[in-house]
Amino acid sequence: MIDIHHHLLWDLDDGASSLETSLAMARVAAEDGITHVVCSPHANMHYAYDSDVVAAKIDELQRLLDKEQIVLKLGRGCDFHMSYENIQEAKADPTRPRGMTEILYELRLAGLTPILTHPERNPTLQADEARMLDWLRGGLLVQVTAGSVLGHMGKKAERMSHQLLANRWVHFLATDAHNTTSRPPRMHAAFDLVAQRYGSDYAHLLCVSNPLAVFMGNPMPPQMEPLNLYEEFKEKNWWQRLMSR
Repeated sequence: MIDIHHHLLWDLDDGASSLETSLAMARVAAEDGITHVVCSPHANMHYAYDSDVVAAKIDELQRLLDKEQIVLKLGRGCDFHMSYENIQEAKADPTRPRGMTEILYELRLAGLTPILTHPERNPTLQADEARMLDWLRGGLLVQVTAGSVLGHMGKKAERMSHQLLANRWVHFLATDAHNTTSRPPRMHAAFDLVAQRYGSDYAHLLCVSNPLAVFMGNPMPPQMEPLNLYEEFKEKNWWQRLMSR
């Protein structure tokens, strides 16, 4: 399995607090069957993203992993927050986008394919999933947290994650790991649950084929046809939600 959202690097954000923690997280990930990790520290008003520092830490950690024979291949990413400053840096463009739909459109024009991380944990999107329709139609890719699928992130996140999965609106599962205890780097149980409920082909796509394409910088493989995307999305009423459990 390939994990594209993982706060593995130490002393950069609210993820790993030390190099020892990074190594411990790497061991847990490898034991769970994860073979590749995209190190994705935050870039927001609280945590600055320094590309050179991130690259140096990845190189140092990869050397230690190889030395200790922890079979894990590291790559570089970013948990990129949609702030004005971040968007300007990404686009190198002085024009400020006016809203999320326009932001995503501008990023696509700049040759970037955005991946929306854990929408199932976003209160605004939990209240109105239909906000995502135009974004998905415009090519947005969606990543759901493995813990949400298993119910570890609360009932609302669990419900929405399965609604997104049932509609085939999800392209990646990832751990969003921050430590070895409360936010551990494990995906296997979520993989198994998705395979059981939505099919093994879809689970493989979300945990192996799609994230490996991102890791390698290759085109995405053929995707399963999404449901309820090119017709008006309607939220289930309370009776429909009850009967679908």
